[in-house]
Amino acid sequence: MDRDIIHSIVYTEFDDALGPNPIFFSPNDLPENISMLVSIKTITILSADHGYMPESLIIIPFPSLKLKGIIKYIERDDNSRRGKVAQSAITFLFREIEDVIFYKYMNYLNSPFNETVRKIIELENQREDKSKIFKEIELLRDNVHALLKELRIKENQYHNSKAFPEKQVKVEKNIDFKAKIVVVGDPGVGKTSTILRFTDNAFKRSYIPTMGTNITEKNFRVKDNIIELILWDLAGQSKFELMRKHFYQGSEAVILIFDLTNPKSFESITQWFNDIHDNLIIEHDLIGCVFGNKSDLINERKIGTNEAQKLASQLSLDYFETSALTGKNVENAFYNIAEKIIEIRKPNI
Repeated sequence: MDRDIIHSIVYTEFDDALGPNPIFFSPNDLPENISMLVSIKTITILSADHGYMPESLIIIPFPSLKLKGIIKYIERDDNSRRGKVAQSAITFLFREIEDVIFYKYMNYLNSPFNETVRKIIELENQREDKSKIFKEIELLRDNVHALLKELRIKENQYHNSKAFPEKQVKVEKNIDFKAKIVVVGDPGVGKTSTILRFTDNAFKRSYIPTMGTNITEKNFRVKDNIIELILWDLAGQSKFELMRKHFYQGSEAVILIFDLTNPKSFESITQWFNDIHDNLIIEHDLIGCVFGNKSDLINERKIGTNEAQKLASQLSLDYFETSALTGKNVENAFYNIAEKIIEIRKPNI
């Protein structure tokens, strides 16, 4: 990569007397306020969840730093510790703009992190010097960096492949239609993951961090036409409310996303629709879809299909149940929106 995607590293031990203790960080001149903030937040998460230790990688935000962190928790037997258990955590910090890369390739990253954890536990059990543990963490950083570089190369090769010309039309004169689509919904419903599933390129996107907006483009064929969809992924936090209303302008369609396992996010759909309807100046009726996302979480589902379809019908929108994880219905839903945009545009050509 042109630059190191990993901003910094903090290795935290949870000391019985000192509490969260950042015993290793990289670079060496990382400010103490950053290392302590990261250490405190990683242990606070465990406390909030009654000490439950996640087995998989997790990603959490550090808004005051404009960074996010991917965390691997470590737990091992230690009779000298309270509860006879020692806990620690490896945190890799990265810029907010890079989050989709880590979300997309989480499964690839599990293996190197797990291998490092195995080695750290082995070194701790053998009472080896801490410097050996720090070297393992630095090696992990190098391995993760190399892995992400390899994945970026593969993505670029895929997107430049001639085997899929209908999905990657880059020549401006070949594009028949361009359309802006706003994607909205409560925080955590899977807006970014859904867009990423559709565009399939984590390494290429525009980001306006101070305004809470991701902008991603996708060119693909709809029957005899090439359309470029410009997807505006708008942050759901209330602090971006005034900005969002400006970003609505120029949109031709909307995607409203809720989480099928989260009733509150479903209840918010009408509010999101009204916010767009009241602030968007548009010459035709608002078109778009409601996505019921996370359909793969069957046992955790709280919203029924009929209930969601009824709401979408009341808003005069189509309804799709999607899974950003498996890709279910994502392509079909975007294709549906593109067809409607072309239908509206064609009479005016």
